[in-house]
Amino acid sequence: MPTPVLLVIAHGSRDARHAATVHALVRRVRSLRPGLRVETGFLDFNVPSVPGVLESLAAQGVRDVVALPLLLTRAFHAKADIPAVLAQAPPRLRIRQAEVLGPSPLLTAALERRLYEAGLTPADKSSTGVVLASAGSTDPEAIAVIAAIAREWRHTGWCAVRPAFASASLPRTEDAVRALRALGCPRVAVAPYVLAPGFLPDRIARGAAGADVLAGVLGPAPEVARLLLERYDGARVPVRAVVGA
Repeated sequence: MPTPVLLVIAHGSRDARHAATVHALVRRVRSLRPGLRVETGFLDFNVPSVPGVLESLAAQGVRDVVALPLLLTRAFHAKADIPAVLAQAPPRLRIRQAEVLGPSPLLTAALERRLYEAGLTPADKSSTGVVLASAGSTDPEAIAVIAAIAREWRHTGWCAVRPAFASASLPRTEDAVRALRALGCPRVAVAPYVLAPGFLPDRIARGAAGADVLAGVLGPAPEVARLLLERYDGARVPVRAVVGA
């Protein structure tokens, strides 16, 4: 049986850095598994579009596809937008939708990688409070997941970890920075829990003005690339509903 094509589905953005970062991540995934065909499609703003990629794959005779949402939480895009797009795929395609990326220990490792790249060391953990800054969501499940990640991450040795959101939810990044200062953490760092640059990550960066350290976005971190392959492998087993026939 042919190996399913991995279709990475990104949100898309008017910010050119977004697509460039997505493509860099996909290149790293390809480098980790050279025999795997990996394609990229965007829901909005960028090309190729997800429907366009699916049409092209069907025209080339591809039969099996694993559609992987490039999302950190299971919110509206994963629950509604992406299934709706996949439901309109050419009927010859058998599509399985993989799980979203988060939560995962690999993402926590990628967050720490970015913090260390920004100047921290493991020895700084006990004296550093971290703001886990995500894009935000109106979905209670997604918000609860971010809060749970912050709680669990705190137990790995950081002075404190507080969640923050760039939109839809509170607190904002700057509020979480002030809260960690008030808590008495000698150093405050902001760790963006976002995959690529764009409007909301820029808002996170502005909110981090009062912090000592601002980490980069997760982007093409090795741990993120490994996680994409982990989610792909998990979806190859027919445990989810199949779109198309």
